[in-house]
Amino acid sequence: MASITNALLAVIEWIYTIVHNHGWSIVIFTILVRLVLVPLDVQSRKGMRKMAKIQPQLNALQKKYANDRAKLQQKQSELMRKERYSPLSGCLPMLIQMPILFAMFGAMRNVANDRVVEQVFTFLQGETPVYESWLWVKNIFMPDSLFASIAPDPNTIQMIGNDVWQKAYAALSQGQIALIIENIQAQVPTFAGMLDFSTADSLKAVLPDILTAMRAMPVYVAQIQPLPGWANINFFLFSITVYQNFNGLLILPVAAGLSQLLMTKINPQMSGQTQAPATTGASGAQTPGMGNFMKYFFPLFSVYICLTSNAGFALYWVTSNLVATGMTFLINRYFDRKELQASGEIHQEGIVK
Repeated sequence: MASITNALLAVIEWIYTIVHNHGWSIVIFTILVRLVLVPLDVQSRKGMRKMAKIQPQLNALQKKYANDRAKLQQKQSELMRKERYSPLSGCLPMLIQMPILFAMFGAMRNVANDRVVEQVFTFLQGETPVYESWLWVKNIFMPDSLFASIAPDPNTIQMIGNDVWQKAYAALSQGQIALIIENIQAQVPTFAGMLDFSTADSLKAVLPDILTAMRAMPVYVAQIQPLPGWANINFFLFSITVYQNFNGLLILPVAAGLSQLLMTKINPQMSGQTQAPATTGASGAQTPGMGNFMKYFFPLFSVYICLTSNAGFALYWVTSNLVATGMTFLINRYFDRKELQASGEIHQEGIVK
């Protein structure tokens, strides 16, 4: 997975050298990925449509052999071989896209971690970082949310590994390092006067001093101030804070959920509603599948992931959903037309009988 993550990251950074904005780099990258997957999407749609055609026959077999599972499986296999249908034909693109999705999450996390540590060192020098924005998102490396500040919060900072800190620290000049140490000592009298990020233990030892110093710096405090009366509000199982300098408007998380729901509407097979025949219980009665559950689980899961991830990954998720939905619509129209032509209902001139 690390090799895939590094490869995706290299492509994104190459696009960044051209457009000079990570938000637009992600949009362009996502479109390119979807275009590469078009042949697989076509095969997937073809398999799904064939499955829809043989579904009535599969249902009839289930009813006929409801009390004989071995015979049912045999007859289903025979039907699928006869129709040249493979259950994997419809889900292969999704199986391929899942590693890309996880690798993309890792790639955007790596980019975000690098930028967050750079921002921390800028704050420790008593300055305000220059954030990379995208449309309404003020800092592409923090979540698009009213509940996320434009500046990296302590929880985000503490999740970053020592290797990222070490790389960013090595890029600082001696003058910058001296100023950072001086500012930490001014706020933390017990600070040893040395920063060491070589190991996880050394990072763990110095991180409390870094966070204490940052919380005392006016330039940082001003960017993580909650709205009066909106700090640590209990909301069901969560505690939320609305910040004065909030990072976004919740557009990407909401768009992720809506676009996932739209994908399900245009392509019900994506939620598992028609991908496989319904299972049968011991009495022969059909038991409900997972289709209805997945139909609503994926949109809600999308909202949660994009609400808790940096805006760069949320942007990838939304763009991928929208492009995939558009391609599904076009591919379905292509197959609809081919089927009408094959049935003789449309002449080559396009005149309906």
